[in-house]
Amino acid sequence: QLLFKGTVNEFDKVPMFMKTAPEEIDPMKHPELAAIQSIIHDNDRPLEAGSLKDEGNDYFKEKNYKKAIVSYTAGLKNCSDYNVNAILHTNRAAAHFHLGNMRSALNDAVAAKKFKPDHLKALIRGATCCTELKKYTDALQWCEEGLKLQPTDKKLLELRATDIRAAGRDARKAKVKEKEHTAHHLTCLVFALQERGIQLLMTHQRPKRRTDSEDDGGSCRAMAGLDLDGLCSTEATGVKVFLDEQGIMHWPVLFLYPEYQQTDFISAFSESSSFLDHLTLMFGEELPPWDINRKYSPQNLQLFFEDHEKESLHQVNPEKPLITILQHKRFFIKAGTPSFVILVKGSPFCEKFLSERKTQLLTHSLHQST
Repeated sequence: QLLFKGTVNEFDKVPMFMKTAPEEIDPMKHPELAAIQSIIHDNDRPLEAGSLKDEGNDYFKEKNYKKAIVSYTAGLKNCSDYNVNAILHTNRAAAHFHLGNMRSALNDAVAAKKFKPDHLKALIRGATCCTELKKYTDALQWCEEGLKLQPTDKKLLELRATDIRAAGRDARKAKVKEKEHTAHHLTCLVFALQERGIQLLMTHQRPKRRTDSEDDGGSCRAMAGLDLDGLCSTEATGVKVFLDEQGIMHWPVLFLYPEYQQTDFISAFSESSSFLDHLTLMFGEELPPWDINRKYSPQNLQLFFEDHEKESLHQVNPEKPLITILQHKRFFIKAGTPSFVILVKGSPFCEKFLSERKTQLLTHSLHQST
């Protein structure tokens, strides 16, 4: 019994057989327990960023890129050193790159450059990712930044040459596509104009009035010789006519106020909208500052368009939609922008202006007859 009791006491000293551990472990009395406690505490302590970087590098060498990303990510959570952060981001970018995660790789390269702008590996990685993503302009910028640091870097020189060729190719494709788009847009406009019977005025020729007997074929041939470039140009007003998804035409329209030598410009006047719709908005509660006599209210206004052939004015019903006026046989659109004269009905200036136009027309007619 004494032997057995002594054996049990000896077992109580062995950590594996202890029923309860002492509250305070004295390394001198319990060296085994102290060793175990040290191991436990070491495992509980998080690894430093440098160790996690090395761990990630080992996984990377084994081509275990997913585990490498996990290690680099853990390192970034435990790192306050800018240089190490730049390395961890660059290494994680490389792991993402090998997994085909180009956008994530590029994001890491960007982050690495923020921590260390002169980190060459990050610049090379950024240039490579941009090339893979076909962002050739961005790739060239990354290359230039890297070549400032290392002008002879072979990888950057190769990437830059590739990106220059690709960027040039893309620019040519974009130019061709733009031309095709413009041609398609122009074709749609031509058909829309023909369908509506709208006439364009060439800037260097007098208008030829359309007759009622003119067939569609004649209209089509006439349309081919008109100033379609002017119709699609933005030089005059900065905008141009367009067709919306519903097939409705929207025109840039110019309003002229000769009494005060002022103008108003509507960039997208729908052909289905009436003049009164716009005049009510323009001359509603707030009148323009140049209207010092406060007389430009919608009910007082008269609209006219110029007959370029006869050099006379035709009055416009403001309640009519724009398309109705554009289809008038005397109306020609010049430089892609319909224009209208606005006068105050019955005002002295209006009567004088109209009288002078009639006098000019009469004088012109007399000169022609003689």
